[in-house]
Formats: sequence, C-alpha cells, structure tokens
Amino acid sequence: MRKQTKLALLAALIGVVLLLAGCPQQTSIGNINRDPGAFMNKEVSVAGTVNHSYGLMGNGIYEVTDGTGSIWVLSQGYGVPGDGAKVGVTGTVIPTLEFGGKSFATGIRETRHRSHP
Repeated sequence: MRKQTKLALLAALIGVVLLLAGCPQQTSIGNINRDPGAFMNKEVSVAGTVNHSYGLMGNGIYEVTDGTGSIWVLSQGYGVPGDGAKVGVTGTVIPTLEFGGKSFATGIRETRHRSHP
C-alpha cells in the first residue's frame, strides 16, 4: 500500500476512536435509580419503551422503561414520542424534574435528539 493510503486509513481510524470516546455508553435505568448521586449532572444514554408522554409545542416529559426500571425524560425542543415508542435518549441526570406544575423524581434532561434503537 502507498504511504498516503496508509496515513489516510490511520487518520480515519483515529477519528472513529475519538468519536466513540466522546459518546456516553448506554446505562441501565435501574443503575441510575439505585444510585442517582453517582450519575448526577453527568451525561448518560438510556434506551427503552415510552410508557407515558405529555407534550406541548415541542416540549414535554415522557417516561422510559428498559426492563430494569423507569425514568422520566424532560424534552425541550425535541418533541415528545408517543406511548409505546422504542427510543434511545442521551441527557443529563438531574435530581428533580418539574413540568406542568408537577414534580417528578430523578430524571434526565434530554441533550441530544432521540434515535430509535
């Protein structure tokens, strides 16, 4: 192989490694609920099924269940998925969510748009 090709492949490999290092690993909701302090103000990714969702004009709150537990997700500007939707979400763990005059226990403030796992 030519030297330029090898350098291009090496640069691409380094780029992929750096990109993956910046993405949070998927965390189980049960782990977050068992020790919320360990995750407080940290970015996490979770995946599961939407149980309940309430939204208005691109903002809202929805509950995600992954088989290990459930957690509420605050969505600001990303919209809210419907009940039964399979979602993946990345966000920051916060101690209390408030939406529509109600308070919810430990939750996630969405920081990246959902993807479907």
